[in-house]
Amino acid sequence: METRRLIIVAVGGQGNLLASRVLGEAALLAGIPAHMSEIHGMAQRGGVVESALLFGAAKSTVISDGEADILVGFEPSETLRALNKCHAESVVITNLFPLPPFTVSIGRGTYPDIEASLPLIKKKVGKLIAFDASRLAKRAGSLMSLNMVLLGALIQTGMLGITTDHITTAIKTTTKKAFLDVNLSAFRLGFDASRQQTDGK
Repeated sequence: METRRLIIVAVGGQGNLLASRVLGEAALLAGIPAHMSEIHGMAQRGGVVESALLFGAAKSTVISDGEADILVGFEPSETLRALNKCHAESVVITNLFPLPPFTVSIGRGTYPDIEASLPLIKKKVGKLIAFDASRLAKRAGSLMSLNMVLLGALIQTGMLGITTDHITTAIKTTTKKAFLDVNLSAFRLGFDASRQQTDGK
């Protein structure tokens, strides 16, 4: 398959690393070579956590500026921060529910106007899929299933060659039994939300 470069950005505690692991397992099931690297900020304090995943015949796990084919942002300001990784044909998938950092809450920082930023993102990349993934995670049964909602949106694009069956199997093998039903429901909600945006354009 054509090499695909994916960047996932989140803040600590949002489940970025589990999402990456599910994708890796699903790629194995699909027979797609996959390589992953991670950058951990102060994740335990809500710092940035970034994963780079390459699917196909890639020789390096480094994704430089302008090389990411897909950007998935679990938090909207982190999506904006990582936009330099994208190119003109990139697909950006982002949660719209904000988690302002501590510096904003104490008045030592400002949070970007996300709604005003969306038209700018659309001009910069090939496609933008933006929705309140946190709300869908709560509907599925737990805010902690946000990662599965965004995985659903990602798989719906069809860009990775990974099917819903591959992901479903991977979720079952990587998720604790107590959270399985919630995670599967969250995945379906994210898939449907992405499809609705695609069908509406």
